Amino acid sequence: MIALTKPSIAVVGAGKVGSAIALLLNRQGYQLTGVADMNLPSAKRVAEKLKVIATTKPEEITASAGVVFITTPDRAIAQVAREINERGGFKSGQVVFHTSGSQPAEVLGVARKAMVQIASLHPLQSFANVDMAMENLLGSYFALEGDPDALRVAEDIVRDLGGKCFSIDAQDKPLYHAAACIASNYLVSLMHLATGLYGRFGLSRPEAFKALLPLVQGTIKNISQVGPARALTGPVARGDDVTLEGHLAALKEIGALELELYQKLGLYTIKLALENGDITSDQGDQLKEIFEGA
Repeated sequence: MIALTKPSIAVVGAGKVGSAIALLLNRQGYQLTGVADMNLPSAKRVAEKLKVIATTKPEEITASAGVVFITTPDRAIAQVAREINERGGFKSGQVVFHTSGSQPAEVLGVARKAMVQIASLHPLQSFANVDMAMENLLGSYFALEGDPDALRVAEDIVRDLGGKCFSIDAQDKPLYHAAACIASNYLVSLMHLATGLYGRFGLSRPEAFKALLPLVQGTIKNISQVGPARALTGPVARGDDVTLEGHLAALKEIGALELELYQKLGLYTIKLALENGDITSDQGDQLKEIFEGA
């Protein structure tokens, strides 16, 4: 379904996600009715670029919008929706989205009292700042969940952002979001760990990052070409028990948390190496004993 006219948009929450969505949709021809945020300077920073009003009272901009985006932190979504509804900020025929990856559309359920359609529209992307969010958001995947009419509007919006979308059931959102955290947030944590370890032999964290970045980029390229399973390399894939014993001995000197993390990742990697046929079951058992014995 292709929308013949683009609905007007109100954005409630002027953080990185809300700001990026407001600016990008405006570029695609959507008119903004305004930007709301509890922090008025944050709302003004975006609103001034769009030449629309900024406010701390969402109902002042939502009532005249065809689509309302609530882009607040997850913990505030239900409360914000309730306050907007109590103040008459929702109108029949509207579509209301939130952008949480972990919360179901139903956290907006209070808006149904005003005869609106609700859905969650989550960009499967990370947002370090507004400029990078705008750059990364274009072409990303979006997970959609909610009312059928709202999902049709969501599909139009995703299409205008040059993105792709898939549907997800509400009960699957925690697992969906956990997987996204593993792929994104925990990658950051692993890089922080690795660069810190390089500091043990004299490299600064920035120097360590520069040294490791080509390795990470090469790994991502391999994954993109052959998939995450076949891209596996390293001592587990080779069944190199001597090397792994050396790693574990060195990490014992660093700390219990670092050692345990390496052990758990190693045990999971054994499963992957067995799946690939890189090692035999006997080799897998031997490596498992090494990791668990550490």
